[in-house]
Amino acid sequence: RWGQPVIIENKPGAAGIVGADVVAKAKPDGYTILMGNIGTQSINPALYAKLPFDPKSAFAPITLVAELPLVLVVNADLAATTLADLTALAKAKPGDVTYGSSGNGSSMHLAAALFENAAGLQLLHVPYKGGGPALQDVIAGHIKMAFATILETSGHIKGGKLRPLAVSSDQRSSALPGVPTVAESGLAGFNSISWIGLLAPASTPREIVDQIAGDVRAILANPEVRDRLVALGATPAGAGPEAFARLIDADRARYARIVADKGIKAD
Repeated sequence: RWGQPVIIENKPGAAGIVGADVVAKAKPDGYTILMGNIGTQSINPALYAKLPFDPKSAFAPITLVAELPLVLVVNADLAATTLADLTALAKAKPGDVTYGSSGNGSSMHLAAALFENAAGLQLLHVPYKGGGPALQDVIAGHIKMAFATILETSGHIKGGKLRPLAVSSDQRSSALPGVPTVAESGLAGFNSISWIGLLAPASTPREIVDQIAGDVRAILANPEVRDRLVALGATPAGAGPEAFARLIDADRARYARIVADKGIKAD
């Protein structure tokens, strides 16, 4: 669409902070942008006491690209086929129900912590170095449950190795239409999703921000692109700069509360 190559530079490290810092310090000309997520923009500011940039002023939000609902999965042999069953099991044995995550402060961890608070439960967190190892231990029965992306879990669900109980978004996922939401299952108002979106360095001219946002919206309107994202468990979005900025701020405030309430520290 732009008539020029787009180079993807993966900059791993420090929960996305390394990559985000590169963009925060880049020239604000529209040629260096960040594919950020809920972790880099909304969770890390609450989790890390010091960042190499000011998360509130270092970026110009461009557009939300896609929402990534999480699905609560349990070991296939666990005596729980609904969220109500799992809640009853956890209440009967406080601290006995274990859940895995990709690490302290990850979206998997915080979704489970929000569920724990909303349902009035006492669960035991087991952090892993990645979502894959956590799910493998749910499958093996070493831990009982996890919140994970639909992309990570769909193959295991189809293969009968994991049982889905509920999705974490406020609407059912098109990728798992038969699985109810957590809110539908009795916890009204529950919503804890991951997301990805594009951001530019602060001071990037507004006309550049608007052009990129418009181009992304046009691409997301393409049925082939939308179908591909839905198949991966994503919900195509396309919300513009203002709406995306509001989402970042709202999630930053929400996760700051849960991080403080649970005393969560970065690995």
